[in-house]
Amino acid sequence: MANAGHTRREMLRRCNIGFGSLALSCLVDSMSENTDAANRVAQLLPRAKRMIFLFMKGGPSQMDTFDPKPRLQKDHGKPLPIDRPRLLFHSTGESNNKLFASPWSFRRHGQSGIEISELFPHVATCADDLCVIRSLHGTNPAHGGATLKMHTGSDTFIRPSLGSWLSYGLGTENEDLPAFVTISPTMFHGGVNNYGSAFLPAVHQGTPLGRAGSGVHEARFEHIRPRMTSARQRLQLDFVQELNRRHRRDAEGDSNLEARIESLELAFRMQTSAPRVQDTSEETAATRKLYGVDEKPTRDFGHQCLLARRFIEQGVRMVQVTHQNGSGHWDQHGNLLQRHPQNALEVDRPIAGLLKDLKQRGLLDDTLVLWGGEFGRTPTAEEKGRPIDNGRDHNPSGFTMWMAGGGVKGGHVHGATDDYGYFAAEDKVHIHDLHATILHLLGLDHTRLTYRFGGRDFRLTDVAGEVVDGILG
Repeated sequence: MANAGHTRREMLRRCNIGFGSLALSCLVDSMSENTDAANRVAQLLPRAKRMIFLFMKGGPSQMDTFDPKPRLQKDHGKPLPIDRPRLLFHSTGESNNKLFASPWSFRRHGQSGIEISELFPHVATCADDLCVIRSLHGTNPAHGGATLKMHTGSDTFIRPSLGSWLSYGLGTENEDLPAFVTISPTMFHGGVNNYGSAFLPAVHQGTPLGRAGSGVHEARFEHIRPRMTSARQRLQLDFVQELNRRHRRDAEGDSNLEARIESLELAFRMQTSAPRVQDTSEETAATRKLYGVDEKPTRDFGHQCLLARRFIEQGVRMVQVTHQNGSGHWDQHGNLLQRHPQNALEVDRPIAGLLKDLKQRGLLDDTLVLWGGEFGRTPTAEEKGRPIDNGRDHNPSGFTMWMAGGGVKGGHVHGATDDYGYFAAEDKVHIHDLHATILHLLGLDHTRLTYRFGGRDFRLTDVAGEVVDGILG
């Protein structure tokens, strides 16, 4: 009875035989783990090595930005002549049923002639690098569900985020930095679940830098400055880690403990690496001007985009940049005429600067850049309790996102919405298809990037998703 509390591992450690077979077992397990990792990674020839997601919180209006609708302009003020979706956000009965033409004009840009709104004059200069997808669609008209769907592939369950899947499948190229960094993430409409790892090993969750609504130039990783010398801290950490490893031996399969051990080591290394990446003082005046970091309207988002470039330069696998400056998000049920121009002013120059900077540094070819929100807006005016013709409701049935670099077809428009921009109509791309294509571009087969949890295999695209071949370069 005295030995009843001994674990299997303790029993084996106390035995003086069987170590050869034990070593062989460990070797086989290690080979199996390496094979599994290889199977996750070596599916496809990757076109991109890393990704930057420029997330426009709130839902930009597609017919006011990247999806011109001549018929909508012609029929302004008339009743919508087609059936609306069965599930709406604010609209009920006959309300919000009057067509609302875009107040902004579109022009063709670049050799490709892509039509872009006057709200984005700087991004328009990069037209030949853009792959504009005008036929995105989802199902959830609420911010919370739609944001989770865009980030995790599910609007009803807690699932690993896109960045966590990329970290799990590909890892990081710099052991001194996280594989997944999210800059100024939104704290609501899904909150931490938008960059969480859910049931994946906790080490794959996103590392936040700042939060939405706060100045990113002042943001720092938490507890990044040590209060003791590096040598003394190393001794302290070694002692804590030895205790953690002893506990791990008695708690097999505890991914949270394993992640804690790894995160402590990473945090120790980040004390040197992270401040260096965040220090933008070495950037030239020309680069700072390119991103607009020294001008008030573009200072915050410009700094976010500049940090994104610096992080991916150092081997971070995915960086997400969120635009939500206080109340300045893209959810214009009202004040569309005032807020969409202000939002565009804040992000237009930084985004163009990021694309041009990546290109001149030779990074755009293998860096996938994605722009967009959780859904689009309706082509009808939202009237309830608001000035007529100055707002649009939520619309997940048809909206626009664009990609650049990373193996996509530049200067290309894929798919289309109907004549009014309400529904995805041609070459439709579901959010699952978007995720499948992103993984494909990064060299991962979305049907084989799985993780067994609760007795079944899970994946980012669940049981759906098709790679959109039409956007591949």
